[in-house]
Amino acid sequence: MSDTPGRRPLWRTVLTPRWTGLLVLALAIASVMTVMGVWQVGVYRSKTADATAERAAAAPVPLRSLFSIDEGLPSKAVGRRVTVEGTWAPAADQVFIADRLHDGRDGFWVVSPLKLSDTDAVMVVRGWVASVTDPAAAAPVGPVSLTGAVISSEAEDSSGDAAKGRVLSSLRIPTIVHLVKYRIYDAFVVQGSVESGAVPSPAPASVVPPPPPTDHAGLRNIAYAFQWWIFAAFTLWMWARMVLDAHRDPEDTDPPDVPGPDGPDVDGAAVVGDRAEERVESSGTVSA
Repeated sequence: MSDTPGRRPLWRTVLTPRWTGLLVLALAIASVMTVMGVWQVGVYRSKTADATAERAAAAPVPLRSLFSIDEGLPSKAVGRRVTVEGTWAPAADQVFIADRLHDGRDGFWVVSPLKLSDTDAVMVVRGWVASVTDPAAAAPVGPVSLTGAVISSEAEDSSGDAAKGRVLSSLRIPTIVHLVKYRIYDAFVVQGSVESGAVPSPAPASVVPPPPPTDHAGLRNIAYAFQWWIFAAFTLWMWARMVLDAHRDPEDTDPPDVPGPDGPDVDGAAVVGDRAEERVESSGTVSA
């Protein structure tokens, strides 16, 4: 009886020219897909940065030309420079936003309503102060015309702060709307310069407008990036699956050296033939 050959190790299947070549091809394809995913992320970042820079560089326009007080803040308005004319609201309507850094120091943003009419107003971030008792935090009075940048509400919830006074933990219109008795825009304006009207002295330190929130339209590029990376992983997974299937397939293993009469120049058949000839010569006869 001939010995039954054992199955060869998996690494021998992997190192065959066929599967090694397919591995190189799979790695090349996966690498290209990975690079495409990184490229999509770069496109997303550049689109967001370019859009923000373009809006910030545009000439200022009246706030009312971008959207009305009855509308929600449109994404195209975030980061735009606007002009606002009105009269400062009473000091009792001013609020402070805590935990704001300026030159490494912790302090407060001073947010004052600017009334555009008897019933409408916009919240203006006038600047930064070290404390709410700082003389620069005193509310301005009288008419004013100023230029600033539009920013949106922060995501952090500060609804519980409304019952604690005029110091809030987050810059949010939904919280401030309950602290005033007139309608306010669904946006803030970070004061840049005062075109006309009284400028309080001392004045709060200037605040750099925070970057706009993520543009959800650009998230498609992030989705494309993940798709490319999934395709890359799938390519390598398919190669591994095919190798395992081939390794388990008996036909893919090396066949044993089994003697047979049909094979050309089979050593076992030659030995059998030689022994048969010896038996014929010793007996002298051949039985049918």
